[in-house]
Amino acid sequence: MSLLVRATAFVFADPRSRQLHELIERIAPSEATVLITGETGTGKELIARHVHGLSGRAEQTFVAINCGAFSETLVESELFGYEKGAFTGAQQGKPGWFETASGGTLFLDEIGDLPLAMQVKLLRVLQEREVVRLGARRAIPIDVRLIAATNVDLAEAVRAGRFREDLYYRLQVIGLPLRPLRERPGDIMPLTRHFMAIYAQRLHLGEVELGPEAQQALLAYPWPGNIRELENVIHRALLVCRSGVVRAEDLSLSGWHRAPVPASTPIPVPVPDAWAGGADIAYAAHGAAGQDDLLAAERFARAWQALLDSGEAVEFEAMQQALVRAAWERNERNQVRTAKHLNLSRNILRTFLKKAGAID
Repeated sequence: MSLLVRATAFVFADPRSRQLHELIERIAPSEATVLITGETGTGKELIARHVHGLSGRAEQTFVAINCGAFSETLVESELFGYEKGAFTGAQQGKPGWFETASGGTLFLDEIGDLPLAMQVKLLRVLQEREVVRLGARRAIPIDVRLIAATNVDLAEAVRAGRFREDLYYRLQVIGLPLRPLRERPGDIMPLTRHFMAIYAQRLHLGEVELGPEAQQALLAYPWPGNIRELENVIHRALLVCRSGVVRAEDLSLSGWHRAPVPASTPIPVPVPDAWAGGADIAYAAHGAAGQDDLLAAERFARAWQALLDSGEAVEFEAMQQALVRAAWERNERNQVRTAKHLNLSRNILRTFLKKAGAID
């Protein structure tokens, strides 16, 4: 079973993830139904387990079910149970997952895959707080907190007639939107360290380090498979790395190549907002071409050293955003040219521009 599924530590550190954590702490003690939305692999089940762990049901059962794993003919009996003789082969009765989770939390993943007929029955269960087993006439009271998750845009599914509007609003008493990993880069390294520590222990590797180029690659990669992909990448890297050091080539990141940096070109360094009006910093942030490269690098180095000597706290994220915005303005707000100027992918550039409030 994936470590992502079984993880109990909330290791996210990005500011947006911390805001989500604060919201979870507020809503977890309630009994309200929760709908978690996000792309595949973003950690929806981990969030569901975290909600359960902070709730008054933490000592009770947590049951996780993937709605897409059952055929349309089986999903009702799996969720609600069945009586002996309810169908061919039913030699004895069996409780469904709602009964099994009674007293605790039931997590229904990929709820957008439920057939419309089952959506009607699920709505009734949520309203009446009782289930009727397949082939039975007597209702069974249940005490379950429901957490649902989907990678489908349910609002669009409602408009298209694939999802019931009344069930949608019933589920979304509390909505927890989970952003893709590429939009919360501050989570990449904490998650990397988390997976490295666990897999190093499982593989009996002792202490394993992450090389600087490997860290650069992890931060630059857009992570289309989100946290699940990151976990698998780290697992593989620890299997193939040598001498206790994970290098960029050990990660085997598809489509990522480290671009060579000419010796005469200064490596981009973030600029704090507080320096936006300084001539030296503005000049360095905008860059200089040809014979001016060295002068720009020297100016930048002096300004950077002045910040360190001042003893002020270095707000690294704010400096990144300031540099990106300066480069964006320098390139007449053209994203393609700005991405090339900063040696970033366009997806990564858009992530920084959104965080800086430059684009929606």
